[in-house]
Amino acid sequence: MIILGIDPGFAIVGFGVLRTAPGRQSLVSCGAITTKAGLSLPTRLVQIEDDMKELLDTFRPDAMAVEELFFNNNITTGIGVAQARGVILAAAERAGVPIYEYSPSEVKMAVVGYGKAEKRQVMEMTKCLLGLKSMPKPDDAADAVAIALCHARSNTSLLQPGDAARPGSGRYAVREK
Repeated sequence: MIILGIDPGFAIVGFGVLRTAPGRQSLVSCGAITTKAGLSLPTRLVQIEDDMKELLDTFRPDAMAVEELFFNNNITTGIGVAQARGVILAAAERAGVPIYEYSPSEVKMAVVGYGKAEKRQVMEMTKCLLGLKSMPKPDDAADAVAIALCHARSNTSLLQPGDAARPGSGRYAVREK
């Protein structure tokens, strides 16, 4: 299975691609889609959409794991990120890639085992679990790798999306044997 992890943004969209098998995950590629400051938001969104299409065409993922929107104090930035996230989700939907959404605490729980872990703990555990010599750069790419790893670890557990008709609903149910 190929999982594309996405850390959404409008200045930087982190991506991480993992190849998974039961009990094994390996990093295929990671990086960032970057848009230039000063460009209009619609121009940036078109670039994100084009680059997402290229990622989806190149790696042909079986699933896309994306971080749910988390608002800090800056609502203006949050709106731009929400718009970029919409473009990202639409690109995956158009490509027929199932979308799974995870909150920051779900990512931390899946990777570290503690939903309030610090960022450095998530990065160290990601590095350890994937056998990496160093963490991917920029941080947005590292975050995307952790999001993909979250899905890989969640996807192989007994917990599966409760709403089979719409993956990534955020609700989970124990799968019956």
